[in-house]
Amino acid sequence: MLKIVDYDVLIIGSGASGLTVALQLTSKLQIAIFSKGELTESSTLYAQGGIAVALDEADSTELHIVDTLNAGDGLCDPSTVRFVVENAKKAIDKLIDYGVEFTRSEVLNNELSYHLTREGGHSHRRIIHADDATGFEVETKLVEKIRKMSNISIYENYIAIDLVCEKGRCVGVYVLDLNSGTVILFRANVVILATGGVSNVYLYSSNPDICTGDGIAMAWRAGCRVANLEFMQFHPTCLFHPMAKSFLISEAIRGEGGKLLLPNGERFMQRFDSREELAPRDVVARAIDHEMKRLKIEYVYLDISHRTSEFIISHFPMIYAKCLELGIDITCQPMSVVPAAHYTCGGIVVDKHGRTDLLGLYAIGEVSFTGLHGANRMASNSLLECLVYGAAVAADIMKNFPELSMNSNISISNENWTINSNKYKFSHKLNDLRRLMWDYVGIVRSNKWLEQAQHHVDVLNTEMLTYYKGSNIFYISSDFLELRNLILVADLIIRSAIARHESRGLHYNTDYPHIGNKILSKNTILFPKNY
Repeated sequence: MLKIVDYDVLIIGSGASGLTVALQLTSKLQIAIFSKGELTESSTLYAQGGIAVALDEADSTELHIVDTLNAGDGLCDPSTVRFVVENAKKAIDKLIDYGVEFTRSEVLNNELSYHLTREGGHSHRRIIHADDATGFEVETKLVEKIRKMSNISIYENYIAIDLVCEKGRCVGVYVLDLNSGTVILFRANVVILATGGVSNVYLYSSNPDICTGDGIAMAWRAGCRVANLEFMQFHPTCLFHPMAKSFLISEAIRGEGGKLLLPNGERFMQRFDSREELAPRDVVARAIDHEMKRLKIEYVYLDISHRTSEFIISHFPMIYAKCLELGIDITCQPMSVVPAAHYTCGGIVVDKHGRTDLLGLYAIGEVSFTGLHGANRMASNSLLECLVYGAAVAADIMKNFPELSMNSNISISNENWTINSNKYKFSHKLNDLRRLMWDYVGIVRSNKWLEQAQHHVDVLNTEMLTYYKGSNIFYISSDFLELRNLILVADLIIRSAIARHESRGLHYNTDYPHIGNKILSKNTILFPKNY
């Protein structure tokens, strides 16, 4: 008999978005937070750059809005952009109240001001940060607050299997307890997906291993629409080193004067964009990809050694220490860098309150599609989106909780689960999928490559479904569940890319090299069969 546990609110994911909701809900609600690993393990923890907010006297929310719209290449929702940007200061103030310590600058008018840096796509310095480890500072301070809340239960090393729905309503989730190897059904009035993105569908990724598209896959299977999944952001600069897995080199390095170089020391960004190293990420990533393919090289260089040692070490202590550990002294030598899958600009379709197509189901953060990022996310707008929409979801739940009360008579049939991680070998299938997506659905695409990718993913999907539902027994393991989700999101990414007959933002197709009419361009929305 399947064990059943009831809560008021279930939060799947423990990054900035999920923790923000939990902290801003009333303490009268019983809340459960699920993390695939330790509670702190999330994309938030590894975010280096910072959070975009107009604090400088020369800056304004209007300029922040304009920069975001420009980076989004005609596909941002203007009302969403305004909503997020206008609530940025409030979100930052909330973090400061939680104890988050941002880097201070010089004394101005007898007051310590916050140091602001600049990143690609921004016209002004507006990135508030905690040195080069902003995500670590934010995540750890939020977790400290969460652990003190008596109404919040923490489930570490739990992986969600599928949402449970009845009559257009999400009523719970099946979860695999990795500690005991058992499946538990958690029921709730409200379920919140805060599971992050899908970047680990690619061979090279800046994300932690847990980012396997679980939330998007579960929502799609449950009947939710997804949008704009062709817009996968590749961060231009991840460290290329055999001993460094997925180590990101912050955009702020270029914001503070870092230069991209070819092996012969020649700069090249001026040939691709007048903003040079401060061009938006899609432009920089494609430029690096172009040079690597043209010269048949494995990486390019990023050099900030022309700045003083004191400046580099004080502004980028984490990057400096990590590189030094690997034998690279960035105060006097360049770093070797390559682009890597970094951020999912599309996701589960939600409204201004974070609501999905299913009553009682919300999605926030990278797993969601709000319309903020358009065809290309501007640097440091992602944590901001998590904070603003986290607050919006909490407010909506508080307002509508009586209407979301659960019917205690809901009958949910038990599934026949078998935990068996040895029945099927997954590692080579995962490697094949990631290589396929990197080669055919990466920074540069073509119709032929997309068609070939679709064929291979269809074969993988059929094979996995046959395995999963064989003989009325559901064979599962954490590796299997993640691969199952990655195959599904790969299919959704490919279908979205095939549907877009233009090159725009992060989506570049050599068969449609020109950007279409911005006014006529539309979002790519996919509808599940049972929608």
